[in-house]
Amino acid sequence: MGGLRELSAPFVTLGPAGVAVRTRLKNLTPQDETVLRLVGAHLGALASRDLKARCADGLEHSTGSWAARKRELTSHSSSRWAGAVTKASHVQWALARRGQAAHIQNLEAGIRTIAHRLSLPIGEKGSKRAPGGYRSRQEWFAKSRCLHVLKDRLARERHDRDSGRVRVVRGGKRLLGTRHRLAAAQLTEPQWREHWEAERWFLAADGESGKRFGNETVRVTPDGEVSIKLPAPLAHLANARHGRYVLAARVTFPHRGTEWADRVEANRAVAYRIHYDTARGRWYLTASWQYAPTQPIPLEAALAHGVVGVDTNADHLAAWRLDRHGNPTGHPRRFFYDLTGTANHRDAQVRHALTRLLHWAKTSGVTAIAVEDLDFAAEKTREKHGRKKPFRQLISGMPTGKLRTRLASMADRTGIAIIAVDPAYTSKWGAQHWQKPLTGKNRTTTRHDAASIAIGRRAQGHPIRRRTKPPHDDRSDRRGHRTVQARPEALGREETRPRIPGPRTRSAGTGRGANAGDQRAQNRSGHAAEHGFWQQDSHPLSP
Repeated sequence: MGGLRELSAPFVTLGPAGVAVRTRLKNLTPQDETVLRLVGAHLGALASRDLKARCADGLEHSTGSWAARKRELTSHSSSRWAGAVTKASHVQWALARRGQAAHIQNLEAGIRTIAHRLSLPIGEKGSKRAPGGYRSRQEWFAKSRCLHVLKDRLARERHDRDSGRVRVVRGGKRLLGTRHRLAAAQLTEPQWREHWEAERWFLAADGESGKRFGNETVRVTPDGEVSIKLPAPLAHLANARHGRYVLAARVTFPHRGTEWADRVEANRAVAYRIHYDTARGRWYLTASWQYAPTQPIPLEAALAHGVVGVDTNADHLAAWRLDRHGNPTGHPRRFFYDLTGTANHRDAQVRHALTRLLHWAKTSGVTAIAVEDLDFAAEKTREKHGRKKPFRQLISGMPTGKLRTRLASMADRTGIAIIAVDPAYTSKWGAQHWQKPLTGKNRTTTRHDAASIAIGRRAQGHPIRRRTKPPHDDRSDRRGHRTVQARPEALGREETRPRIPGPRTRSAGTGRGANAGDQRAQNRSGHAAEHGFWQQDSHPLSP
């Protein structure tokens, strides 16, 4: 056990701190679409210009430069539009900095691994904790050249980080690269141009508490009327007072509509974003707001009625319900999903699987779901797993971080707590201790099912291994009874089996003797044996 790493304690994850709901803008007139395109293109150009200025400031950014940029944009739009644009630029710059730091960390990990393998003799085998040497001189030579390339790339990235330089593409780097692969993407140049322009539009406004309906720039009334404050150069397109344009569409929010209406009527802040889906040719409105996150309940209270252990896999969730003593009950459940196709399809598949998991957990009567605290950010490199390309693709496709975040968000509405546990050795120890005992003629227990039991037991604080074997008959007095995991006050714990008075014979039921529950009466010297009708009373001694 000395070589095992220290396990972190399980914890109850925090609930969501915000929500976003989307609805479609239906029945828009051609004039409405024209105005939306003009406003989005105008504000998108301002956003591109402001992002360039923010990236040029780098680490020298200050509140003074922020105010100067905002004043410059105000003359071309409005003060609120300028505030939304500058805030979006700051968020995008910070996101690029975090991505830059993650890229540097990945390069450093790759360089360390390659340098270690180059230092080993060719053909030396590796271990579970460290890879071995390269298999041939050709591979060694190719990796030595790759090491120099990675070092140069790392030096360039570190220089950009120290100087505050980031590389950002408004509209997305992937969509920009698609311009050179139109045939593979099955797009024509006009179609790609439409995608590119729509992604670079800017039609988002932050909410303000205390203002009318929670937003002065993009306003949505409780009855569904949508109006936009037009920028100064486009004020001549207004069809309402104070330079506003009212859309012909009336919107409703089927999901969390009551919560949204309560915020709007109370003039609480609600942020809106208008987006055009070029593939479907539809306009959408997204409303979002923040609130104080739900405080997690204590771990003991969450586990009072048992737990559902969930093992995350590339194509399904393996789940098993455990009682409060860590014993698996019922049958394992599997919730499948398909992670191929577009991002929207993958997201919908994960949501559907989590919905079924939460529904089953709620009908089972448990108030906690245990999942692994997985993070494969540093485990996807080729240097980490060598030529195991299928395995690298497998762990890259597993929705680990997003799944736990979405599960916590969806479970917050159902009253189910999400417990994150350390993922170390759950698959290995689960298969070692639980897979074979739970496999029978009518049920085949997979390695993933056994891992879900290990995850649930770790959340409950129990060891993953099953209870210890009973001692030998001749050693029961010396070694004592086997250890138990249930507390003494728990009903049904491991103890002397209850017996019904009566003799233990083939003709009579088990445990029918008068002293059947007393272990001392089982042919022990110094203790009266149980008295049956076939026994003759002993004669009293004469004085």
